[in-house]
Amino acid sequence: MSEQHFDMIVIGAGPGGYVAAIRGAQLGLKVACIEREHLGGICLNWGCIPTKAMLRSAEVLHLAQRAGEFGLRIDGATHDLDAIIQRSRGIAGQLSDGIGFLFRKNGITSIMGEARLAGEGRVVVTGQGGEQRLQADHIVLATGARARELPGLAADGKSVWTYKHALSPPHEPKKLLVIGSGAIGIEFASFYNSIGADVTVVEVMDRVLPAEDAEISELARKAFVKRGMTILADTKVTGLDRQDGKVTAYIETAGDTRAEVFDTVISAVGITGNVEGLDLEALGVQVESSHVVTDEYCRTGVAGLYAIGDLAGAPWLAHKASHEGVMVAEMIAGQQVHPLRPETIAGCTYCAPQVASVGLTEAQAKAAGYEVRVGRFPYQGNGKAIALGEAQGLVKTVFDAKTDELLGAHMIGAEVTELIQGFVVGQRLETTGADLMETVFPHPTLSEMMHESVLDAFDRVIHI
Repeated sequence: MSEQHFDMIVIGAGPGGYVAAIRGAQLGLKVACIEREHLGGICLNWGCIPTKAMLRSAEVLHLAQRAGEFGLRIDGATHDLDAIIQRSRGIAGQLSDGIGFLFRKNGITSIMGEARLAGEGRVVVTGQGGEQRLQADHIVLATGARARELPGLAADGKSVWTYKHALSPPHEPKKLLVIGSGAIGIEFASFYNSIGADVTVVEVMDRVLPAEDAEISELARKAFVKRGMTILADTKVTGLDRQDGKVTAYIETAGDTRAEVFDTVISAVGITGNVEGLDLEALGVQVESSHVVTDEYCRTGVAGLYAIGDLAGAPWLAHKASHEGVMVAEMIAGQQVHPLRPETIAGCTYCAPQVASVGLTEAQAKAAGYEVRVGRFPYQGNGKAIALGEAQGLVKTVFDAKTDELLGAHMIGAEVTELIQGFVVGQRLETTGADLMETVFPHPTLSEMMHESVLDAFDRVIHI
């Protein structure tokens, strides 16, 4: 069987893989991209995009139910879960088709099938048309990750779900247990809570959203409880009994275990890299905790073989994968590139209220030996937030007291997932507090809280 020759082969068409393929083609490389399921990968089809579509429906419903606060009459606002899911799936399908268009536009060979490495520079693809053999000097692994499952808590798609089941549910939960309060778990908890489910969230760490700044985590917990959720931190689920469409969960807190019955459970306890079936071991690729080990340039140590995105480890974020894809494609094309700086990658959680952050938390900065300046500004001090009816939230900034360097920013409240990029740019440009204080922020906007938070860190805050 003859081999097809390419300059670059990308395995996986998620937000890392398809972006790498497009950037490589833009730079004149002959590129093939192999995908076994859907163009766009998990993020576009079963993650980032469809969840945001569902959360937008929940947000509109919540606003409609608050119509009286805005001087409006909307009587009997309710939801249609099937219609919400249909809209979500339609958006995912539209964007997946769009990637196919971009591939054609850029002259990328798109191959559907299962790929495995067949030696250095060689790939075998098994699909509906049989086997294809490909060869390239550069191969980019972008196979992503899938939901992690714990013993005894495995999903069945009926009463115990992963994120994928929650996006196309077989029924509407009435009493829902969410195991894990990271971004995935808390977003689904927020959605189903907004459409009327009785939601309990169990987190094994000592606080909800444990990766966030502790102050933001506590504000989030209070907001979730106010919306009717039950939040159980420092708690774990030790087992699930499934019978007659119900699930009995054994919930352990401080050594005491109790049983509680739910109709639905969502397991959101992390992810595991898709390393199986690639024959990585035969090439000597190092794998640790289901993720491919790479250097700062995403090189695996095997000549011409790279790994990007979730497959290459934390942070497990689509925008990190896309950036790595561009970096690797440009490196392959002979351009000078700069390695990724993890501290400049923002994390966004689209729960209600939204949470976003970049850089070091206050505790991390102190643990790293910094003497810090911390600024805070509440949403209730911002005219735009009050006008929007969104007066609950906080913008927090952390600076190096000696150099005025911006070390981190942490937010909770309406639209913080859009606001955070201002601080991301600031960190990338090595912005100081003086730079930010001298910047003119438009009025009336939510972004003024970013300015006031910086002013507060330097004892110059105006509106509190």
